[in-house]
Amino acid sequence: MDQSDDVKESDEAGYAVRIAAGINAFTREEWDSLSGTTRTSKSGYNPFISFDFLSALEESGCAVSRTGWQGHHLRLETADGRLLGAVPCYVKSHSQGEYVFDHGWADAFERAGGNYYPKLQCSVPFTPATGPRLLVSDREDASTVRAGLAAGLKLVTERLGVSSSHVTFAGEEDIATLEAANFLHRTDQQFHFFNEAYDCYDDFLATLASRKRKALKRERREALSPGISIERLTGRAITEQAWDDFFTFYMDTGGRKWGRPYLNRRFFSLIGERMADDILLVMAKRNGRYIAGAINFIGSDTLYGRNWGCIEDHPFLHFEVCYHQAIDFAIENRLKVVEAGAQGEHKLARGYRPVTVHSAHYIAHPGLRRAVADYLLRERREVAAMGDYLDEHTPFRKGEPVID
Repeated sequence: MDQSDDVKESDEAGYAVRIAAGINAFTREEWDSLSGTTRTSKSGYNPFISFDFLSALEESGCAVSRTGWQGHHLRLETADGRLLGAVPCYVKSHSQGEYVFDHGWADAFERAGGNYYPKLQCSVPFTPATGPRLLVSDREDASTVRAGLAAGLKLVTERLGVSSSHVTFAGEEDIATLEAANFLHRTDQQFHFFNEAYDCYDDFLATLASRKRKALKRERREALSPGISIERLTGRAITEQAWDDFFTFYMDTGGRKWGRPYLNRRFFSLIGERMADDILLVMAKRNGRYIAGAINFIGSDTLYGRNWGCIEDHPFLHFEVCYHQAIDFAIENRLKVVEAGAQGEHKLARGYRPVTVHSAHYIAHPGLRRAVADYLLRERREVAAMGDYLDEHTPFRKGEPVID
């Protein structure tokens, strides 16, 4: 196993903190022992922290030092080398592909004479989906190992001499551990659909106000009115030709929206080979050819919507392919939640509710830390107030009878 020298050895605690330069420095057996990384994990399976997903990002060249994502994955071990836990980490030379924006912090620190980059990013690259970040072996005490991982992140930040470490889109248990270790807490807003044990889409529609219900029915009809049909592909049905078509959509839309799409064609082939059963492609077809598509990942109880693209623009097609079809699939497959990606208040009208997402930040420089802490206090209040406001404006009916 190829990994760098120890960052810390502690005879008293019996722990060692080490850095792995890539996911392949872990054996598959080691990584699969971490809770949440496989469908047999004690906690819910999250496909983005699976060995297959993270290794595909690195092997394809999407998340490597050349693109500003240098693998620095933290390993917490016993003194005799047994893996207790891990954190997927990258040394970053920029703040792209993170979806938790700290450009203002970087600008302010550098105007004051500091060097914000490099920094340590603890996340899944290019993926604004909540999941475990402090990964614990399913044979260990979770709270003890999480505390060791949080302490290890601070130590690595200081030993590397980087400005900060950022744990983004983390679950609530991880956030609580990191706050106890003096990380700063940040919040933001996303929109998720919650499946209230619906038997069909009409059951969901029945929970909406009459006007909203009729609007969604009309929107779905009009999305398909130009002779468009929808196909859902998963498992063996996702061929290389399907990936070719989807990648064309991704590059066209991604190039116009972001300027430089983050994922390359090889990445999609790798995940197609290794985790096709965890993938749902929703593809729109017109006149015998695919014209648009969205990729989703399937967890144990959650459908994660990710990238979308098209080569023809049609009214409401984006909403149908990305949001309505995801709800259909979740209801049919008894999934509890659909996470529809970052931002987007337009999701509210489609039955997605406002949800607070969390990150934690360790800032080494005392002056920058004080400034960021003050900013985050005000930002959390604003996010909470906006969440309350949006929750009052969901399309769900408030005591009115169901009349169509």
